[in-house]
Amino acid sequence: MLQIKSPASPFYTKLAMILVSIIAVGYLAILGKQLLAPLIFAVLFSILLLPLARFFEQKTKLARSGAAFLSVLVFVVCIALILYLVGAQLTRLGQDWPLFKDQVVSSVNNLQHWVASTFHINMRDQMHYVNDATNKLISTSTLVLGTTVLSVSSIVLFLVFIMIYTFFLLFYRRLLVKFLLGVFKEDNAVMVYDVIAHVQYIIRKYIAGLLLEMAIVATACCLIFWILGIKYAILLGLITGLFNIIPYIGIFSALLLSTLITFATGAVASKIILVAITIIVIHLIDSNFLLPVIVGSKVRINALITVMGVIVGEMMWGISGMFLAIPVIAIMKIIFDRIEPLKPWGLLLGDEKNEKEPPDLKEKIKEEGVEAVVEKPQT
Repeated sequence: MLQIKSPASPFYTKLAMILVSIIAVGYLAILGKQLLAPLIFAVLFSILLLPLARFFEQKTKLARSGAAFLSVLVFVVCIALILYLVGAQLTRLGQDWPLFKDQVVSSVNNLQHWVASTFHINMRDQMHYVNDATNKLISTSTLVLGTTVLSVSSIVLFLVFIMIYTFFLLFYRRLLVKFLLGVFKEDNAVMVYDVIAHVQYIIRKYIAGLLLEMAIVATACCLIFWILGIKYAILLGLITGLFNIIPYIGIFSALLLSTLITFATGAVASKIILVAITIIVIHLIDSNFLLPVIVGSKVRINALITVMGVIVGEMMWGISGMFLAIPVIAIMKIIFDRIEPLKPWGLLLGDEKNEKEPPDLKEKIKEEGVEAVVEKPQT
């Protein structure tokens, strides 16, 4: 019997379908931010904590629920210690509020004299503008206060849901593997296991390397600021280390906050310049030496896609989107590289210097027992 093949879809049809799919996925991601953002954080943290949970199961003979709960508890304690250090430093900074107020008043007076001499606007007109702005600020202070309280409560609730999701992902990990096998059929089981193993290895190495890099940068900044006699050296070092997690954009935020805090403490101009130079030099050393050595080519994404991903993540999900952009793109690349029609997209996301997967990557995955962590369900 004669079979007639249907003609291939024209390019513009495929392009339209791709664009519609991207827009639909992006729109659904924005709508589902409250659910998806903590869930993706939980996926990353569960991948990081999975070896610890298996250690508790095998060495201490705990049930899977107890091992998952203990792993999450250890993680929460570590985060609480970091928040305690930052909070203690911020409390000390609050004690210098009168000094900060005097510094601002002095700077405003100098600015007023400069404006008067440069733009010929007398002091009375300047004070009139300032008073109008102050009255508008006071009139909206109640709204700002309510928004701040709401934001703090939302952040706390966000963190609670992340920990809950992390616990359940660790507890139901075998069920999730069976679900993926059922969705993609038995014929694709090898590819499913390969993707899971590579995602675990890449994401775990990336997160662990990022945390180590953050600790090194924070320690170096604290030490240098302490040697230079900068006030609140520990706080400035912690801010630089924490913001360093955000690619490219974080270092500028850390630079701005550190210089403002140094200015607020009444430091001379030379110390403010030293703080800025220190952060810039450490960032250059970190991006050119520490990052390639510690994180290496674990996440082989080119710089253009990295910057675009951070910006799009911030537009969609705010600060959480900036943190999640790189891991999500890395997972997408792993999947794209293993599905034939999507390989061009994986090539677009990758770095030209690292187009091919390192030949020893599979051996490294086996050596670290990542494939065993996948826990293939018994058939």
